[in-house]
Parts: sequence; structure tokens; C-alpha cells
Amino acid sequence: MAKSFFKRYIWLVDLLSRRGYISLKEISDEWQKSPLNDTHAPLSERTFFNHRDAIFDIFGIEIRNDRSLGFYIASSDMDGNSTGEWMLHTLCLNNVLQENADMKNRILIEKAPSSEKFLTEVISAMRAGKVISLTYQSFYRPEPNTFSVRPYCVKYFKKRWYMLAESDLGLRIYSLDRFVDMEELDQTFEIPEEFDAEGFFSNYFGVIVGDKKAEDVVIRVEPSQANYFRSVPKHHSQKEIEPIDGWPAFTYHIAPAYDFKQELLSHGALVEVLSPESFRKEMADAAAEMNRIYGKK
Repeated sequence: MAKSFFKRYIWLVDLLSRRGYISLKEISDEWQKSPLNDTHAPLSERTFFNHRDAIFDIFGIEIRNDRSLGFYIASSDMDGNSTGEWMLHTLCLNNVLQENADMKNRILIEKAPSSEKFLTEVISAMRAGKVISLTYQSFYRPEPNTFSVRPYCVKYFKKRWYMLAESDLGLRIYSLDRFVDMEELDQTFEIPEEFDAEGFFSNYFGVIVGDKKAEDVVIRVEPSQANYFRSVPKHHSQKEIEPIDGWPAFTYHIAPAYDFKQELLSHGALVEVLSPESFRKEMADAAAEMNRIYGKK
């Protein structure tokens, strides 16, 4: 029963998120049509308000009523919380998939790697402040190595989970899909009070941080691709400036490390780095190497 009600809560949040304002009658009508409603019975006023209270208790999402417009999501504890927003988005997506299970052959999603099997254990160690004995298979070594790390945080990037942890070599990034095994040790540790996980990555795109410092990067984008950059910014610092030579242009205050370089290279000749000169040269060198490879006969 609890599982069934939880699905209802997610369904209701998803409906309100999509509709903005909606009357109680419209909510009831939508519930009658939902594949999640086995009985096809309407949603009573009493049940709706019980659901509303439960949604606030569980998710911190406040649902209010505007007498002229209807019910709407007024505020959420997840506002500005990227992890909470991601979790809620995932739950709502799962709700959509469950509602349309009869169309599963026509709803295609990308498969994620199996790294999630270690995610719960890593988070458990983080919560307890426990050191991990990690057996790790690097792509650059023939055999796995076992060593101790102190887990600081986890980050999801391009369908992979990564762990930022401190070892004898300092802070390093480890991909969970390269874990061979891990064991939580009795040894405890404390994260420095000044450590800020979001701040640690704020100047970077992705998970590879390196030694580069944040600087102003200017790019121009082929006009047909500009809306892709506008709709999904590459970095929180992205700003659009006046077009340059007829192409839309964007600036970033970012450390132009490996992940950002690879992201821009993925757009080929549709994106041009204008400055700084050192980063432009890196991009030009990569393009020249690609030309050398593809120019072979």
C-alpha cells in the first residue's frame, strides 16, 4: 500500500510540474485516465489533501491553491538543490515510464553502466566517515590495485558515477564502473570543514579538474547550433555576447581542462574557440592531429 501511495505522490508532483495550474476536478479527471489507477475511480478531495500533506512531508514540496487559477507548486526544499532536483526528475521520469509501460517498445532510453552497485556502499561510507579499501582497475594499468581512500563526494557525469576521494597521493577522481571491489574499514576520518563539493568542481566542466585555473573563454558557434547552447548551457558561467563575424558567441569563466576541451571538440567545425590563445592552440593542435589521421591514404 505504501508503495502504491508513493507512486501517486510522484504522479501528482509530475502532473503539477507539467500543468502549472490545475483545478481539483482536472486532477481527478487525469487520475481516472492514468494507467496507474487500477480502479479508475476519481480522486476524492479528502484523498487529494492527504496526498498534498504527504508530498510536503516527504519532498518538502508545497502545493497551494489559487482560487482563480487552481492548484500549483508554490515552493520546494529542492529549489537550487541540484541533487534533489535530479532525484525528483528521475522519479518523475520513472513515473512516466510506468504509466506508459504498454509502450515500452516505443520509448527508448540509454542504458547506464552497472556502477550503481557500489554507489550505496560509497555513500554509506561517506555518511559514516569511514575509510574505504578500494580495489580499482584503471584503464591504464594491466592489473587492479588495492589501496585505501577517504571518500569526499560522488558526482554523476555522462552516464557514469565518480567518487572524489583522498588517498596518499591527494585528492583523486575514481570512476565507480572501474571498481573491482571495496570494503568499508573501521578506520574513520573527517572531511576538512572548508571543503565544498560543489565549489570544488564549480570552475570545471565534468570531473577532470587538473591544474588549470579558471579563465575567460570565448567561443563562437555556427548559427544552426546556437539554440542547443542556449537551451542547455555548457557551464553555469555561460553568457551570450554580441555575435562575432555573424556567428553567435558565448563566454565562460572556466578552467579549460580535458572534459571541456573534449566537449567542444565533439561539435567539430561548428564551434570555434577564439580565446585564450593557449586554449585555441590546444584545439587547433587536436584538429590538426585529426586531419593528419584522416588524411592518410
